[in-house]
Amino acid sequence: MIQKELLEQYGAVEKQYEKSDVIFEVNTHAHYYYQIISGEVKMNNYNEEGKEFIQGFFKTGESFGEPPLFVDRLYPANAIATENAVILTIKKELFKKLLLENPAESLSIIENLAQRLHYKAVMSAEIASEDPEHRVLQFIDYAIKHFNLNKDTNGYLVDFTRQQIGDLTGLRVETVIRTIKSLEKKRLLKIINRKVYREM
Repeated sequence: MIQKELLEQYGAVEKQYEKSDVIFEVNTHAHYYYQIISGEVKMNNYNEEGKEFIQGFFKTGESFGEPPLFVDRLYPANAIATENAVILTIKKELFKKLLLENPAESLSIIENLAQRLHYKAVMSAEIASEDPEHRVLQFIDYAIKHFNLNKDTNGYLVDFTRQQIGDLTGLRVETVIRTIKSLEKKRLLKIINRKVYREM
């Protein structure tokens, strides 16, 4: 995450979005860098039948939609607020100036993008070849290692809804619910007050 004060030095401004507001649409030009101050954003597509495909969820402190800024291409997905959100936006030209003048921030952005590419590569392989239990566990274990999930006496809290897990693993939500219950019976997951935990 780039420090808010540094972004503001280069002209970033805060914008407020309500739940379900569209931040940008697929096949439009990228003009801004976006960083979430509070709230959550999802990036998605719809196929010809209207079925939604989730590219990812982004939470407080995270940025989204950067690749088209660097390659002058159109957005490959929509960005939609899944809850009320406050987002810092900075124009593309000013954002590139910030990165040129602050090499450490450039490295941070590169590392962030590399992590997302790694995640997509890992999950693409899982979706193509493995059963639901393996997919769900692989996703949760990846999230524990790379998404800084909170840990308490019950284990790591899997801070994703069943629907989100389904969207991110290519499974129907009904399959995710059955799979989580099966994994609980095998003592690979815990369910406490409807919340899912994983011990590592």
